[in-house]
Amino acid sequence: MFHIVQYRPLRLITQNSLSSMCFKLMLSRPVAFAQLWKSWFSSHCLVGNKNIILMGPPGAGKTTVGRIVGQKLDCPVIDIDDDVLETTWNMSVSEKLQDVGNEQFLEEEGKALLKFSASGSVISLTGSNPMHSAGMRHMKKNGIVVYLDVPTTVIMSRLKSMKVDRIVGQSPDISLKDILQFRKQFYKRWYDIRVLCGGDIAAEVVAEKVLDAVKRYQNSELETFISTRSSRSGRSMEKDSCKYFSDVVTEGLAPDGGLFVPEKGLPKFTAGEWQSLIEATYIDRAQVMLERCIHPADIPASKLAEIIGTAYGENFTCSKIAPVRHLAGNQFLLELFHGPTASFKDFALQIVPHIFAYCIPRSCNYLVLVATSGDTGSAVLDGFSRLHDTDKQRIAVMNFFPEDGVSPIQKSQMIGCQKENAWSVGVKSDFDFCQTAIKQIFTNSDYTGFLTVEYGTALAAANSINWARLLPQIVYHASAYLDLVHQDIIPFGSPVDVCIPTGNFGNILAALYAKMMGIPIRKCICASNENNVLTDFIRTGVYDLRGRKLIPTFSPAVDILKSSNLERYLHLIANEDGQLVTQLYTQLENQGHFQLRKDLLEKLQQDLVAGWCSEEDCLAAIHSVYSTTGYILDTHTAVAKVVADRLQDRTCPIIISSTAHYSKFAPAILRALRIAEIKQNPLSQLHLLSSYSPLPPVHWGLLETLKKKGNDHHQVCAADMSMLMSHIETLIQNHFM
Repeated sequence: MFHIVQYRPLRLITQNSLSSMCFKLMLSRPVAFAQLWKSWFSSHCLVGNKNIILMGPPGAGKTTVGRIVGQKLDCPVIDIDDDVLETTWNMSVSEKLQDVGNEQFLEEEGKALLKFSASGSVISLTGSNPMHSAGMRHMKKNGIVVYLDVPTTVIMSRLKSMKVDRIVGQSPDISLKDILQFRKQFYKRWYDIRVLCGGDIAAEVVAEKVLDAVKRYQNSELETFISTRSSRSGRSMEKDSCKYFSDVVTEGLAPDGGLFVPEKGLPKFTAGEWQSLIEATYIDRAQVMLERCIHPADIPASKLAEIIGTAYGENFTCSKIAPVRHLAGNQFLLELFHGPTASFKDFALQIVPHIFAYCIPRSCNYLVLVATSGDTGSAVLDGFSRLHDTDKQRIAVMNFFPEDGVSPIQKSQMIGCQKENAWSVGVKSDFDFCQTAIKQIFTNSDYTGFLTVEYGTALAAANSINWARLLPQIVYHASAYLDLVHQDIIPFGSPVDVCIPTGNFGNILAALYAKMMGIPIRKCICASNENNVLTDFIRTGVYDLRGRKLIPTFSPAVDILKSSNLERYLHLIANEDGQLVTQLYTQLENQGHFQLRKDLLEKLQQDLVAGWCSEEDCLAAIHSVYSTTGYILDTHTAVAKVVADRLQDRTCPIIISSTAHYSKFAPAILRALRIAEIKQNPLSQLHLLSSYSPLPPVHWGLLETLKKKGNDHHQVCAADMSMLMSHIETLIQNHFM
């Protein structure tokens, strides 16, 4: 083991003089002394015997930031380049590289790391250290690796100003940009914490961000979840039963019937952090955002990267995952239908099954219940069927859908997506009954307890009542804005409006959450069809279900009267007043209506405006847009387009969420485009659309699913709670016993 020269930051105040000052302060100002002691103790506990290891490309500022962090923590600072490599080799790093060449240099560098040992220090790695696996595994044993993530364009500018024209791995055939991009895969493999660093950010600011990130990493108990119906006094009494991300993913619905939300809200990104993601891919944006929303104690960054890569790597047909397309004028479409089941639900439901499988305990089987108004069912079935075989043995899915309340193609798709661990049940009622039934089952402790004791099976939810469903949806709203900036449509900071076809309020809530996290969304436009309870509520503050009956429409995914996720938004604008939320929803349940206070309605209307669209206007919009642009809107996107035309003021771009591929609603599309006589067989409808050459191609996954043999077999159930419970027990017996 060689001797390590450690840099210890210079102090203007010696330890003796500091002790003397503290003693005087303790006598004269005990409160100030207590605050100073708390700050000192907190800083020293932050490191303990662990090292803080700074990693990143050359030019990321690791050395400078490391010295500042070490000074703030009063702990040793070690620069691998200066204090280890050059001391060991008795020559400069550049001389060593020139002497032995790229490959041998990496090996020599790795050997030096393997002989290195330190504790309670801040360590700045070289830019190439992460390329040596054995060396990095050795370093991680006693350290928290912090990745200083600086955009490549910024790094290249810094290296140019530093007159650095060659780094390890570079050759005449490989450009500096290419090698920097190549190295990112190694940085992503090893880090525990990521710190986003924009172009103009000062080293002092980066150091503070490092300290904040390490504090977060070591304090998972600070990121707890509460129910939308819990009172503040109740929370203080229930500290022993805190809920963390893994808990809320597993449980889905809170025991009091409310929905889980993060107690301290969502993280907010700075403008510089958002700007550092402008050049990033969709997968990288998702990784960065979800890391900040999910504590690494629940899912480590490396596992999260694996999950995101699996979800979006091969299952989406468009490389941009969620591309933004210009429609006309100031209107842009956010295309959310490139996943395997052709709707926006894929964004969450390709990820959630893997998150769920990782978070649940291994000692229990789980049956995931889901209610769908159309698109969720096939997305859930497809997502959970892609799990590893070992996970499918302990996780099954039961999907309830309104037997006569979805499009023929949606029904065929849900039935065609059934697998050995995933089943669909048609219910002779509407979506609201299905959703309410699932909530009642979850809050029936006698029944859930019986399933656990008798069958060793717990229930879980995959609807957007599950918090994990919402997080991936926040990503695509943020990504759409960043894409407009990247395309030079707007500069960062300029506002946009978004218009979203809305039924259960989950998608539009995700846009509101993106706004809270720092995306400059001005207004969220809530677009309803003829089931326009949300439009009335947003305009008047009165949520009134009395006398309303669900109207089947061409846009079945928003044929909803009870919008579950509205509860989360009301909890937010009511300053987390769970008692008020409980009162409102108790009144809705018992009397069929409630009314917001004036101050809350004013808050709501600062974020939201609303309108609705008739069936005739929906079809007319599909025809008009196709006639003028050649683009086909699905029926839900057409609803949003009609409402956007009426409500936008044209002072900023408006992003319309295109939530499903048009081919899922072939009869309505054929009718709108006045193509031919509509055939009843769903597969025939798709073939008819395919045969009409001017149209864009039908969705690949949809066509493949409908071609499967035996996709007309499924269970049908009466609208009766006892019957639903019987189906659940039968599935558990067949799959798990």
